[in-house]
Amino acid sequence: MRAYTPKDDVQKKSYYTDRFYVSPQVPKQEVESDEIFAADLAAIKTKFDVLDAYIQVEQMVVFIKPNDNYKVLELLKDELEYTQLSEMSAIDFLAKSNSFEIFYQMLSMNKAKRIRIKMTIENGAAVNSVEKLFRSADWAEREMFDMFGIEANGHPFMKRILMPYDWQGNPLLKTYPLQGDEFAAWYEVDKIYGKEAREEIGPEIRDTARVDRYDSDRFARLGHEVPKGTKITGDEPVVEQTYQEDGGVFLIKKFDKESSVVIDDPQR
Repeated sequence: MRAYTPKDDVQKKSYYTDRFYVSPQVPKQEVESDEIFAADLAAIKTKFDVLDAYIQVEQMVVFIKPNDNYKVLELLKDELEYTQLSEMSAIDFLAKSNSFEIFYQMLSMNKAKRIRIKMTIENGAAVNSVEKLFRSADWAEREMFDMFGIEANGHPFMKRILMPYDWQGNPLLKTYPLQGDEFAAWYEVDKIYGKEAREEIGPEIRDTARVDRYDSDRFARLGHEVPKGTKITGDEPVVEQTYQEDGGVFLIKKFDKESSVVIDDPQR
């Protein structure tokens, strides 16, 4: 059993306070320092304009023009052996330049190399869907549309994938309210009961990490069990917990807190 470390409300602690903060980049290397990447970049440059290219964290980053994304990924897949699109999404730079940065994370198992294709699009612009090249782009492009509002032209089903189809706003935009806006707070109440029920029901709590220790309707009170819906006063008796049946289980040793050992070596 490992030693317990108090979490101290980590949900309330943010890594930075500036919502539009852009972290410093790690050091970059010249593409020519890697023979395989240099050859791959040369192949891309023979057919397409490359705006910038460098190696960062052992992978090559290549900036291209937005209209070339489908053809570039097709070249990577058919000729350069980058047969997997492991991830794709967008980065919100609206506050800085009113634009998004779109990235495609490509993997070559034969070469054991990764290439990240990047491009910048203006706010409100669409991208070419690459779903016909990589089936993994199907849900990724829908998620990008859902979270950022960026459409992928040519996608077979350009609908939201996480939020309801009639949702308003895009939750991963840096300008989206952290606690949700009025639409988010009343969405299910308005949809199920109507706006006239707002005063009686109250707004939704959309912080899924929030646990009210006095809520006995939705949460169990381990060690302080009470019947469902009981009003908590704070002086409920502690209920001793047992981890197995009193008689034990065949061939399984009963867990005993007192005889347990705390492991200090994390590699053990």
